Amino acid sequence: MNWLNPDDGRLDDLLTVLKEQTDAADYPHAELIEQQVPVYDAARLRTADPRVVQAEFATAFGPGPGIVVLKGAFGNALVDATTAEFNRLIEEQHRSGTAAGDHFAKPGANDRVWNALEKLAVGAPEVFAAYYANDLLALVATAWLGPAYQVTSQVNVVNPGGEGQTVHRDYHLGFQSDEVAAQYPAHVHRLSSVLTLQGAVAHCDMPVESGPTLYLPHSQKYELGYLAYRRREFSEYFVANHVQLPLEKGDAVFFNPALFHAAGSNHSADIKRMANLLQVSSAFGRAMESVDRTRMATALYPVLLRQAKDDPAGVANVIAASAEGYAFPTNLDRDQPIGGLAPQSQADLLRQAVAETWAPDQLDQALTEGNNRRLTH
Repeated sequence: MNWLNPDDGRLDDLLTVLKEQTDAADYPHAELIEQQVPVYDAARLRTADPRVVQAEFATAFGPGPGIVVLKGAFGNALVDATTAEFNRLIEEQHRSGTAAGDHFAKPGANDRVWNALEKLAVGAPEVFAAYYANDLLALVATAWLGPAYQVTSQVNVVNPGGEGQTVHRDYHLGFQSDEVAAQYPAHVHRLSSVLTLQGAVAHCDMPVESGPTLYLPHSQKYELGYLAYRRREFSEYFVANHVQLPLEKGDAVFFNPALFHAAGSNHSADIKRMANLLQVSSAFGRAMESVDRTRMATALYPVLLRQAKDDPAGVANVIAASAEGYAFPTNLDRDQPIGGLAPQSQADLLRQAVAETWAPDQLDQALTEGNNRRLTH
């Protein structure tokens, strides 16, 4: 079938997909399978063969349940320091009267910081570099997307009494109307989910009453899902049959963007449920947010020079999370792939600068020249 029709969405077809159960044998490095979801211990993952672990992740995101949980992925002290910076950004928004909306929830009820990636890098580069040096973020992103991925970040705070989201799939096709999504052929519906990896880092303890995200494991495999999630029978089934995993501060969840999911309502009396939502894009896709990665590279460079002495692997992860890792699109009249098939990417340039300990003004000049070479005129 080359084209999908919204009228062909049948709940029974989704239920047939959901009959498949998560098999623990497919996830030998997981500590347990909880509500169909493989749950991993970060300390154990860091001692395992990375390629073997990545194969498990890819199985989980594709033919598996569509989701993994990494317990203790980020240290509490680092999360607290980053949370303080996120709260500063939220307070600045309040003072300026800026209201950040939500795609799938009532505007103004909660707090949202768009492009928190760039804002954190510029406002607190030391904190950014420590946070995004995280090896497990790099491990899981590469497992699903390969190298040269693009990280974006949006902070989401659901306040006590705040309403959650309606069930949805995410970017790309998840952010199109049924009418527009139906114009894309079926193979594009299958492709959409491998262009993005969704993630969330818990910035506080999230018991169930605080409303951690709701998921429907295995639902990413339902081919008509981008055309069906708005239908009443599907949303009602989701409400009645979702799973909801409590999280502790520093835990991270990663999932296929086609997984049916929704942020939960916060029924607690005093928990301001904060998550750093990570939307990681393939080098071959378009990220949702505009990010000035040149500005980030300039802000982060002095920190990277210091960090490189003690944590070169962490520096590589920070560069992957901040700089543009893909050489295209570019102007091949001026940015020619001399000596290879592709010109130097911004990430390549930043890695070279760190390795050769360039002066900051030398990097600034090289970044400017690189940007100019990509212009059409």
